[in-house]
Amino acid sequence: MHVPSPSVEGIPASDAALQASLKAQGAIPRHVAIIMDGNGRWAKSRGKMRVTGHYEGVESVRDVTEACAQLGVQYLTLYAFSTENWNRPPSEVDALMTLLIHTIRREKKTLIDNKVLLRAIGDIEALPAACVNVLEESQAENPADYRMILTLALSYSGRWDILHAVRELARQARDGEIDPEAIDDALFSRRLSTGAYPDPDLLIRTGGELRVSNFLLWQIAYAEMYLTEAFWPDFRRRQLYEAIASYQQRDRRFGRVDL
Repeated sequence: MHVPSPSVEGIPASDAALQASLKAQGAIPRHVAIIMDGNGRWAKSRGKMRVTGHYEGVESVRDVTEACAQLGVQYLTLYAFSTENWNRPPSEVDALMTLLIHTIRREKKTLIDNKVLLRAIGDIEALPAACVNVLEESQAENPADYRMILTLALSYSGRWDILHAVRELARQARDGEIDPEAIDDALFSRRLSTGAYPDPDLLIRTGGELRVSNFLLWQIAYAEMYLTEAFWPDFRRRQLYEAIASYQQRDRRFGRVDL
């Protein structure tokens, strides 16, 4: 990657150079979605408890979120807790919920100062009341003038999202509010929890697994995928830059053929 020399917005010169290079060499994805995998394995490989990996993973969330906002990514969606994660040991689930509360409270001011709007999608009512409260409090203080939307997928699954949309459309059709024949891709997409967002351009998965794990199943139909062996706690802004550089080399045809 060619590295020019400017320093901007208080970013260290070397990092500003990498960001300027990325912006110069191609389009920055408008919407980045990330399956943050490998926290537990990262901790185990170091002889530590799994929860240690989750705490270290928060540092990656902070760094990647900041870098995305600086680059001009408009939407960042993080798979923070899936519906399947409820099947983990209760002690680990409790630790994750406590970490979620602590992190949102600690980072709230930083998000506001950096004009990052926080949202959450998923079966939020399934979360402990303390988690719901802190999410509502934080979102009530979201900045009116924002440059990026950070979305946490919590108690989320792609199948849950699709079923929720289907049920809503079925109720509207039953009540005569919509014509079933009028339901198309665009209308269905608007009923999903990400209905106000564009579909992800880039889907990143850390941890070396080769699956999408029930994440944004409808929305990632044409997302470019970037899979890395790096565990999430080791994935920071430099690894994000590599993922975006890879994305910029893709030929996004959306089923078309160049003649």
